[in-house]
Amino acid sequence: MSTAIRSKRRSPRRPQPIRKPRGVLSPRVQHVGPEHFGIVSIDCAKACSKWMLSDLYGKILLPPTELPHHQGHFSLAIAQIREAMAQHRLKDLVVAIEQTGDYHQPVKRAFQAAGFECRIVHPLASKPFREAAHPGIKTDDTDLGGIFSAAGAGFGLLEPELDSPDRRLRLWVRHRRDLVEKRSALRCQLKEHWQATLPGFAALFGDFWGSSAAVCFASHFESPPAVGQAGLAGLRRVLGDAGQTAQTRTLERILAWARTAPPADPEAALRQRIARVLEEDRLQKTREIRAAEVEAASLLVQTPYVLLLVIPGINVVSVAELAGEMGPISHYAHARAITGRAGLFPSRYQSDQLDMPDGALVRCANRRLRAALLGIADNLLKCNHYFRGLAAHWRAGGKDPRKAHVKVASRFSRLAYLIVAGRQILPHPCLLQRGYILDKLIAFHQEHRSPSDRMMEDLQAAVGQLPRDEHAREAVPLVERLEETRAARRRGPQPIAEILPLLLAKLGLGEIQSMAGVRDLS
Repeated sequence: MSTAIRSKRRSPRRPQPIRKPRGVLSPRVQHVGPEHFGIVSIDCAKACSKWMLSDLYGKILLPPTELPHHQGHFSLAIAQIREAMAQHRLKDLVVAIEQTGDYHQPVKRAFQAAGFECRIVHPLASKPFREAAHPGIKTDDTDLGGIFSAAGAGFGLLEPELDSPDRRLRLWVRHRRDLVEKRSALRCQLKEHWQATLPGFAALFGDFWGSSAAVCFASHFESPPAVGQAGLAGLRRVLGDAGQTAQTRTLERILAWARTAPPADPEAALRQRIARVLEEDRLQKTREIRAAEVEAASLLVQTPYVLLLVIPGINVVSVAELAGEMGPISHYAHARAITGRAGLFPSRYQSDQLDMPDGALVRCANRRLRAALLGIADNLLKCNHYFRGLAAHWRAGGKDPRKAHVKVASRFSRLAYLIVAGRQILPHPCLLQRGYILDKLIAFHQEHRSPSDRMMEDLQAAVGQLPRDEHAREAVPLVERLEETRAARRRGPQPIAEILPLLLAKLGLGEIQSMAGVRDLS
């Protein structure tokens, strides 16, 4: 019995080191000695940086020197460092580079190509050291001192390198996010102009941007009287010219609004001209967003993150954004590393008898990763029965609704780590009504009107990420789609009818005629 009791006891947690694990220098310093260990500190800027070399004791071996971002100056600095290492008998050395947007990347690549180990120092880590040594003074030279002190204290971190697919995926999802933000700004500007020309028109529609008829009329008419003069036939003619349709009751509601609407802005004609230009820009942004989503999906299927599509409530775009911001799952030792990097834990203030453990979320975090996780949490709370039930239970218990979002994001992080790192579909209550990965990809490409060869290429790549024991389950909706396509007997080309048999063969099931057979396999 004592053995059983001991087996249930949880092992005590190891005390966390004072320094960041990826910034520890102690073993290397102990091996060569502090006087033989050097730190190159580099304060980066856009076109010209500044650097110096010192040993671990802080003795400056090479004074602060400007470093223009040219290959010749990089080669000269590297030669000077090698000469100083030989002169001062330095046996080991690291290059500490302060992170400055992307401006530090050329410097980092140049020194890495020369064989030096580069450590990245965050400005929030170097700033306290600089302010402690030189309060009220901020210069390039004092910045170098702060960078040196931060790196020596263990805050110069090794950054894992991303492979080409991961780098490209991150660039595409961030480009898409930037386009979405710009389109949102354009929508706000457009609604301001249309509110001036057609006061109260946007309020007629629950989802203004989801109604093609609403946008069509707002772009065509300059005032409420112009809408009234067009009449029912005129509104239908405008929609027909734009290739749109609307119900008669919708058109009657618009005409009723036109009879009671307030007068338009005196400069309505000019505002309408400006709005047409903004609308063209919005439509262009929409096309670019869809293209970016297709590119991101093609990169997503090359990673095990595509397995997360099995969770109901998660779509291709949200998973691609998460995969782009997280990077390879091998960079995370456990699931808590994901929430730690995203800052999904409360801040704490404790001093003597005062202890406030449940503060706001910590401020220093990867905000993009946090936004991706919380965005997925929003989707799960709306579309996943399991997480929706949990949130209802927490609300009944009087919990803060904001805390529910964070808790769902944390639980999803643990589940995502197990699925992606293990490359397997685990039994979980949120998967009782499971989604189908290949079916979601097909629906995504059909919605984006992707070419059939692009769709087939992505589907084949996704099959390569699937565990073999999931092939039969993934075939269920594919056979249903195939039978529906054949039964419809629609005219014209049907590329999906050609893709599905090939995809079923890729799954190792061949062209299955019976739906019951597939369900038995699953």
